[in-house]
Amino acid sequence: MLLLHGGHEYGTSAPGPWNLPAVRMLPFERAARRATAEHAVLIGRVRYRCRGWNGERADAARDAEAALSELAEIAGDLPTVLVGHSMGARAALRAGGAPGVRGVVGLAPWCPPEDPVRHLDGRRVVLLHGDRDRVTDPQASVDFCARARTAGAHASFVEVRGSGHAMLRRAAAWHGLTARAVTGLLGLTPLSSRFSGEGCLPAPP
Repeated sequence: MLLLHGGHEYGTSAPGPWNLPAVRMLPFERAARRATAEHAVLIGRVRYRCRGWNGERADAARDAEAALSELAEIAGDLPTVLVGHSMGARAALRAGGAPGVRGVVGLAPWCPPEDPVRHLDGRRVVLLHGDRDRVTDPQASVDFCARARTAGAHASFVEVRGSGHAMLRRAAAWHGLTARAVTGLLGLTPLSSRFSGEGCLPAPP
């Protein structure tokens, strides 16, 4: 499992030691560790070279792909789930077609309508989005889910009602849904029907 934190639309400076978007992912890491404690699961974090996506450079996506290559060198051919928030979710979705990627879990993802989906054919994609998000658009996640399904992905959308982009309200729901998605995508537990890729309409947890 690889975690990808959020970032900015533009920014070429390196993330500092006190990186709030990275800190925001720590509870998700802890939830995943608890959920996989009885299994041999390797959990890592993608480190970005700079803070932003930066247009066509797509720096975060390039870093995600580099992390997957490094993981393969270290641990061999392992089934992998990418879990990303906001810009990190966009990077995870962009890298989701790489060899070994079993699925992608996008948290409040940034899903521009021009982003590709064909590479997700055959992959499982779970998008979680708060209905009070004012930073990234929940409807854009629904639209991306529908496009990915048309391209052959097993994509699903789950609405977290009453929560926004920072995932602070209803935090336990975010952490629990993510942990269950990860264990299901890795085949450690039965995959919940809400993550089965049967639809992209809002379905509250």
